[in-house]
Amino acid sequence: MTNINDFSGYNPTWCPGCGDWGIGLSIKQAFVQLGYDPSSVAVVFGIGCSGNMNDFINAYAMHSLHGRALPNAIGIKLANHNLPVVAIVGDGDCYGEGGNHLLHACRGNHDITVIVHDNSVYGLTTGQVAPTAAKGFKSKSTPSGIIEVPINPMALALINGATFVAQSFAGDMATMVSLIKAGIAHKGFSLINILQPCVTFNKINTFQYYLQRVYKLPQDYKKDDLKEALGKSLEVGQEKFPLGVLYQVERPSFTDQIDQLKDQTLVSRERFADFQNLYQDFI
Repeated sequence: MTNINDFSGYNPTWCPGCGDWGIGLSIKQAFVQLGYDPSSVAVVFGIGCSGNMNDFINAYAMHSLHGRALPNAIGIKLANHNLPVVAIVGDGDCYGEGGNHLLHACRGNHDITVIVHDNSVYGLTTGQVAPTAAKGFKSKSTPSGIIEVPINPMALALINGATFVAQSFAGDMATMVSLIKAGIAHKGFSLINILQPCVTFNKINTFQYYLQRVYKLPQDYKKDDLKEALGKSLEVGQEKFPLGVLYQVERPSFTDQIDQLKDQTLVSRERFADFQNLYQDFI
């Protein structure tokens, strides 16, 4: 049963103990605390266990193709730049198949919020290795261990122009809710990477593994210092995981810089209908 008051959709079918449960509840709580209802926010889902949330969250939503959540979210934002737009994706979906879209969304500073379930595996297709997995990680797709080094998503976002970069942990709902709200409120591209244990297919990056290695950024941390943020993002190589807003600065968003959107949204403009004359230009 759906409940319009708390964004509830169908009952989730994730594995018991999966980090997705905490992420899903945190997203719904953030929406409620922001005063949204299902018709006042657009959500785009990628493919994977995170994308199954399309059935579990009641909102204006669409299930994109694999790796294509971000361009769909950007298209929605261009059509109605007054509408909050959130993309909910997985690390394989966003950093693998959709990695090119991530880079260009960052450099354009598109005003969307991207929430990434980072569990180092393709959980929906039973545990193949994902781009954030550590070198040597063994899976059914890499039985001898992965050869490549892992992608560093926060460093990629930082050096390509993202204006809000944060990290959270699926075992800390209070921090997740706070960061999701802050990311949505930020005017510009927001990346929230959430460390999400996969209890079925990843026996290394467990809840206990992260609990021993995560730490919260101090209150006096300077969020506008790019070099400091890059340094924090590189701590993953030391198996240290900072939680909080690593970087936040103000810069005009993509839609803020389009003259055609200064007075009204595209969806509110009069529809073009003179197709007959338009055809003549191509005949």
